Amino acid sequence: MTDQQPAAAARPTSSRATPSPQTQLCEVGRIPVVDVQPAVNGGAFATKSVVGESFPVTATVFREGHDAVNATAALTDPDGTTHYVPMTCTNPGLDTWRCEVSADRPGVWSFCVEGWSDPYATWTHDAVIKIAAEVDTEVMLEEGALLLERALREVDHDATARRILTAAVDGLRDTEQPAGARISAGTSSDVGRVMSATPLRDYVSPSASYSWWVERDRALSGAWYEIFPRSEGARFDEKTGKWTSGTLRTAAKRLPAIAGMGFDVVYLTPVHPIGQTNRKGPNNTLTAGPDDPGSPYAIGSADGGHDAIHPDLGTFADFDAFVAAARKQNLEVALDLALQCSPDHPWVAAHPEWFTTRADGSIAYAENPPKKYQDIYPVNFDNDPAGIYAEVRRVVQVWIDHGVTIFRVDNPHTKPVEFWQWLIADVAREHPDIVWLAEAFTRPAMMATLAKVGFQQSYTYYAWRNEAAELREYVEELARESAPYMRPSFWPTTHDILTPYMQYGGPTAWKLRAALAATLSPTYGIYAGYELIEHVARPGAEEQIDNEKYQYKDREWSRYEAGGDREGQSLAPYLTRLNLIRHEHSALHWLRNITFHHVDDGQMLAFSKKDGDDVIIVVANTDPHATRQSTVRLDMGALGLSAGDRFVAHDLITDASWEWGSDNYVRLGPDTEPLHIVHLRRF
Repeated sequence: MTDQQPAAAARPTSSRATPSPQTQLCEVGRIPVVDVQPAVNGGAFATKSVVGESFPVTATVFREGHDAVNATAALTDPDGTTHYVPMTCTNPGLDTWRCEVSADRPGVWSFCVEGWSDPYATWTHDAVIKIAAEVDTEVMLEEGALLLERALREVDHDATARRILTAAVDGLRDTEQPAGARISAGTSSDVGRVMSATPLRDYVSPSASYSWWVERDRALSGAWYEIFPRSEGARFDEKTGKWTSGTLRTAAKRLPAIAGMGFDVVYLTPVHPIGQTNRKGPNNTLTAGPDDPGSPYAIGSADGGHDAIHPDLGTFADFDAFVAAARKQNLEVALDLALQCSPDHPWVAAHPEWFTTRADGSIAYAENPPKKYQDIYPVNFDNDPAGIYAEVRRVVQVWIDHGVTIFRVDNPHTKPVEFWQWLIADVAREHPDIVWLAEAFTRPAMMATLAKVGFQQSYTYYAWRNEAAELREYVEELARESAPYMRPSFWPTTHDILTPYMQYGGPTAWKLRAALAATLSPTYGIYAGYELIEHVARPGAEEQIDNEKYQYKDREWSRYEAGGDREGQSLAPYLTRLNLIRHEHSALHWLRNITFHHVDDGQMLAFSKKDGDDVIIVVANTDPHATRQSTVRLDMGALGLSAGDRFVAHDLITDASWEWGSDNYVRLGPDTEPLHIVHLRRF
């Protein structure tokens, strides 16, 4: 494997259609098909799913007069083969048709809805009425026979279906039988099944075709664990007062513990050289000591830039060994892609035009008032788009060639959206399995558009949604209207975020927020140190004191393991249990399958997820300071049960079991557990 990369594709030129003098209206077919969903921005962007993920396709389909109409979803796979899924009218008279679809392999699919006139349903409706009224009896019976003969000629039926239809034709024309028996021959359940499975379709009218991107399951589901590689193995010498940095080799020694907790992805903050100019000291101070490591987000020094590894961490051989060790533990490696530079980055000297020059001739550093990042220069994509696009594409390829399969993108909302659309699409042409996570805690429109143009996952507002009502409202939005394009990643804390809820909620809050993240969202993440409930904030900021961005942190993991002096003080067993539950229960792998249930206490949250026979019910007390008791009232139909059914509720956290029905008493809080994760078992 080499660091040499193929020439990057040039930045695409913008192509905008010349507006016509008249507005082009949508043409309606012989059978109108309108309001097709999901259609992201009317079909301007692709609908997304992963392999095996089921989601609804709906449309309004109707026609003039009283003849029967029907609808079919037509799914075209990456090979160009079309698969047909029958649709059902969910509200007769209002003409909404629906079906569930899924894809069996990744790639670029498309779908449309075909409306069509249903001659068999039209004849069945009219014939049953007329023959019962003894009106046009022989004509209606003969029309039925002719219709089924036409179906035999025009539709490809198997041998069994042909026998059923042939017998029905004979029965319709058997004048020795009464009219009731003859019409029954043509409208039997066997004939109905054949005509539903392989229908005779007249005036087939397809809607517009909608793009559908199907990706691998890690694009939707996974448990992430974030580390600063330099802290894993870092040691402080009390005699010299100096730190020794961890390395990629020492960080690899942490991988069995991460995998042992059941995580799927190990996410590395930037591993590149760090600049000296304006280097930040502990807690973001402006004066760094000679031994302070600086922020890994101030990328670039004389040792290289985004395509280099910090000398303290090792070499590319060490990085390759880390990736190999991760794969041995069934962990994927995600790497931060932070497109910004320290003043010492090689790009600054070679391409000063890639940055913003102020009136006094200085290069502008990053600011997010009142925050200032004097150690970072933002890249100005407008100054030399073609050059910057090509260089970033080259850098990304370096890390793909060294085994990175996921990129966590730092602050993508501060770069042009069209750049991300181009980059993600260009990478996907050769590496369709690469997953991109947007770290965009920003305005909803930007977050949504980044997802629409290609980011498979997005950080969310989860950290700031703590009340039961706001959690329900937010997750319903993510699981319904946003689900066709945006996949959430729930993080209770990050290296930049420590909310007041986590500062003051105690161990109960830390258990609760991890468990809700792990069950509400198919993808969730934990920042190293979560196990140790690192809850003390830097004064005036919603982030940890002694922030790991600016200094080493030796967490002395061995002290919390068996035999250590702090054994039992870590949440690692709890996180391990959560991830085991996730791995064993497919219902938690999906987003769109969530149903919320009523709890009398407004501080409590109840929801369920169902995948076939696997049903999980979660009931949580969102108040970490008080134990509460209430009644949860379950929507039994959503669980696949009838109103009066009883079932075994097996709590997967405590291993306790109870008999539950539609209304159930719960008691949750600091003196018990903050939530139940219940597996529904039938008697």
